[in-house]
Amino acid sequence: MASDLVHIANIIRDLPDRPGVYQYYDKEDKLLYIGKAKNLKKRVASYFTRDGSLTGKVRVLVQKINDIRFIVVDTELDALLLENNLIKKYQPRYNVMLKDDKTYPWICIKNEHFPRIFSTRNRINDGSDYFGPYASGRMMTTVLNLVRQLYPLRNCNLNLSESSIRKQKYKVCLEHHLGNCLGPCEGLESEADYQAKLQEIRSIIKGNISAVKQELTGLMKDYSSKYEFEKAQVVKEKIELLDRYQSKSSVVNPSIHNVDIFTYCEDATSGFVNFMKVVSGCIVQAHTVELKKKLDETPEELLTLAIAELRERFESDAKEIILPFAPEIDMPGITYTIPVRGDKKALLELSERNAKFYMLDKHKQMERVDPERHSKRIMEQMQKDLRLKTQPLRIDCFDNSNIQGAYPVAAMVVFTNGKADKQEYRHFNIKTVEGPNDFASMEEIIYRRYKKVMEEEKPLPQLIVIDGGKGQLTSAMASLELLGLRGKVDVIGIAKKLEEIYYPGDPLPLYIDKKSETLRIIQQIRDEAHRFGITHHRKQREKGTIKTELTEIPGVGDSTAQLLLRKFRSVKNIQKAKLEEIQAVVGKAKGKIVFKHFIEQSSIT
Repeated sequence: MASDLVHIANIIRDLPDRPGVYQYYDKEDKLLYIGKAKNLKKRVASYFTRDGSLTGKVRVLVQKINDIRFIVVDTELDALLLENNLIKKYQPRYNVMLKDDKTYPWICIKNEHFPRIFSTRNRINDGSDYFGPYASGRMMTTVLNLVRQLYPLRNCNLNLSESSIRKQKYKVCLEHHLGNCLGPCEGLESEADYQAKLQEIRSIIKGNISAVKQELTGLMKDYSSKYEFEKAQVVKEKIELLDRYQSKSSVVNPSIHNVDIFTYCEDATSGFVNFMKVVSGCIVQAHTVELKKKLDETPEELLTLAIAELRERFESDAKEIILPFAPEIDMPGITYTIPVRGDKKALLELSERNAKFYMLDKHKQMERVDPERHSKRIMEQMQKDLRLKTQPLRIDCFDNSNIQGAYPVAAMVVFTNGKADKQEYRHFNIKTVEGPNDFASMEEIIYRRYKKVMEEEKPLPQLIVIDGGKGQLTSAMASLELLGLRGKVDVIGIAKKLEEIYYPGDPLPLYIDKKSETLRIIQQIRDEAHRFGITHHRKQREKGTIKTELTEIPGVGDSTAQLLLRKFRSVKNIQKAKLEEIQAVVGKAKGKIVFKHFIEQSSIT
């Protein structure tokens, strides 16, 4: 072990202070991890620090490192691109995994005489032009349909070389007669005219519709000036078709041209990055990827990795990138924009919504396919969001309920693995508190509940949630202190007004994202405790009503009173009932007692 450390120390000492990529290997010469660095020596040395700043996962990685190899490059951007390519090639165990193994379609303009235009999933290095890839097949189909409506193009696979056309090898087909092809196979269209159409088509596919419209407008005016009105009308219809397409596609100011947008959101195990490409105010590309975390990577690290991957995949040459925060490295010739208002902010928010929708959809799929894994992810997220010592596998939540101090009760509901566990629900009648005192009531029920748990030697929950702010939380902690449980279980309070999370001894609340899964579960368990408590309180009030109205009659108990109320619905209806009707419910003797009581009562009044 000592010799391994000496070997590693010697490697670190000889590392250059230059940008590059480093690779960690274990004793079996298996690649463990690939990383990039602005300064190789400083970055690699940071893994072997003893200041306790490394996370548990990183410490496990470091313990396995037996050898370090590196590649020096010129810039940070070169390091990022090299890292990305090496990760995809070798897929080391401890690197972020890009969970996106789909193949996406491209629009191909074939390298041939009178090129065909079609969609394909296979890029062949034959000199053809490829545009894409298209994450949305619907978007690609829309573009192809627009092109075919605007321009007559051939779709046969004939070899339309100059010699073949000159020898008249081919005859026009049905497509020519339908007006979908101008017949280049018989020399009815020149290759120069065909190529001119392709130039406009390339601009449309790239999203630069404004330039095509400007060129067509000039052509239309030229035809009009020569009194060729039929040709001018055909061009005008093409312009109108482009206008309709652009109006459906345009989302922001057309002056926003050739811009990339990246946004990020995450859960406990993955980061999600949405990419959108905007040309002349239109979204021409949109895609979201999931990056599986391995070493508690930061959002900046994951966003940087995704930018390198997606810009390479979609062959983006945009000089401006709109993002929610700055990535780890500077890219030469690229401007980062973090908007706070306006059209670019609207684009950023749209991208953020796409990333979150994608993440939520993944969660729903996981819940259906693998409920256990879904539950584990939620527990990890709650532990992280609420800053808990352990995952909250069992949560106990308490709520008080009373009306001006009358019939004070409390309720406890239990969630296990994020789901309601109704068999564990309990309700309490407050015994030692008089009047409307929520703090004292909370102190009583917490003490009673966990005193019993300790006496029966049952396991404690990982988290106790108190419905209320600092006052109720302080009362609960007083009881846990008496029982010697302070510090042995996490406790939080949730205040309804602003959904603030309070911690014992901390005067400042924690505010969780309003749309987060953690807050949704805490709200759900709080609302369930309130519902359960109100239901019990209502029953107690009903029992109190029975005692004051019916059970004061000598010889009439709770069971008799319940039978009468179930039949007649109210005491008032019992008073109006005939003797035979009452006796039919509770028997002759009891019926006579009840009937006589109300007769006497009515004579007194």
